[in-house]
Amino acid sequence: MSASIQKVGPAIPIQCHAWSSDRQTIAVSHNDKLVELYKQQPGGSWNQTDILDQHDLRVNDIDWAPNTNRIVTCSADRNAYVWVQGADGKWKHTLVLLRINRAATCVRWSPQENKFAVGSGARIISICYLDEEKDWWVAKHIRKPLRSTITTVDWHPNNILLAAGCTDFKVRVFSTYIKEIEPKPSATEWGAKMPFANLMAEFSNSPTGGGWIHAVAFNEEGTRLAWVGHDSSIAVADAPSGMVMMKLKTNLLPFLSLLWIGPNRLLAAGHDCVPVLFHVDSAGKVSQGPKLEEGGNVVEATAAASAKNMFKNKDRLGQELVDSRLGTTHQNQINSMRILEGNKVEARRVSTTAGDGALVIWNLASGALAGKLAALKI
Repeated sequence: MSASIQKVGPAIPIQCHAWSSDRQTIAVSHNDKLVELYKQQPGGSWNQTDILDQHDLRVNDIDWAPNTNRIVTCSADRNAYVWVQGADGKWKHTLVLLRINRAATCVRWSPQENKFAVGSGARIISICYLDEEKDWWVAKHIRKPLRSTITTVDWHPNNILLAAGCTDFKVRVFSTYIKEIEPKPSATEWGAKMPFANLMAEFSNSPTGGGWIHAVAFNEEGTRLAWVGHDSSIAVADAPSGMVMMKLKTNLLPFLSLLWIGPNRLLAAGHDCVPVLFHVDSAGKVSQGPKLEEGGNVVEATAAASAKNMFKNKDRLGQELVDSRLGTTHQNQINSMRILEGNKVEARRVSTTAGDGALVIWNLASGALAGKLAALKI
C-alpha cells in the first residue's frame, strides 16, 4: 500500500502541520486556536505530548525549524509566536512584534533559520528576526506593491529572496536582505541589486485575472518558481531563461498545496483529495502526470449507517447525512503537504493533512508510485 493513514487526535479538519527534524513528532492544528504535538510510539500510534495554547483565534499556519528546533505559529488573531523547548521539555513562547491589523495567514522559516516571513491580510509581509538584547522578535515590513492578502510564502535557498502569492492573482519575488544580521548577498538569476523589500520579479497568474494564488515553491537550486492558483492552474517561472513563465490549465479542482519532489517533478494537491504529479521539461513546459492513486467509484453507505451517523455528522461536518464515500484515501480537501523523507531533489515520502482530519503518508519509493514517477520522466 503506497498510502498510510495515520490517526492524530480527533477526526476533525486539520488546517496545517509541520514535522520535527527527526520526523518522530508532528505539530498540527485542528482548525482551532491550539497547536497540538504528537509523537509516534513504537507500535505506530501517535500520543499527544504537548499543547501550545497562546493564540486567541484559529491558527492558520505552522513551521518547525529543523536545526534550531523552534516552532513558529501564526493566527487569525494577528499574532505570531516562536516556541522554544526548555530543558524541562516544556515549550515556551516568545513574543513576535508583527505590527499588523489583519489576520496572519502564512509563515515560513528562512533556510538559515535566522528569520521568518509572515504573510497577512493587511497587505503586508513581515520579515521577523530576533532582537537578542530585548529577547523578542521584531519585524520589518514589505508593503509595496502588495494590494491584497498574502496567502503563501516560500524562501529561496540563498536565505535572501522570498516568493509570495496573493489574492490579487500575482506572484512576486522580494529581497529580504537585513544588513543588521547577515552579509551582503551575491547576485542571483533573479537580479543583483537586493536592498530590503526590493521587487525582483512579478508574475500575473493570467492577463485576465485567473485566480488567487494558493501555494508557491522554489526548486532546490532556486532557479525556478512554481505556483498553483484557484483557476485550477499550475505555472512555473524560469529565471535563467529570462523569467519565462509556462502555465498549464487543468480540468481538476483547484490545488491548495505544492511541492518540488525532484529536479523536474512537482506534486500538487487540493480539492480533488489526492496529490497529482506534474513534469517540467528543460524548456519549462508543464505537463500533467498521473494521480498518486486512482479514485474508484463513489461508495454509497447503507441506510442504517447513515441513520447511525446522522447526529455525529451534523455535529462534526455540519451535514445531517453523508451517505457516500469517495474512492480516495482522503475524503476531503487536502490543506497542507510536507516532505517527510528526502528533499526537493529526491523526495521519498510526503505527508498530507486534510479536511477529513486524516494524516496520510505517501511512500513515493513504493513499487506502484515509483513506476508512476519513472513514467513521468518524459
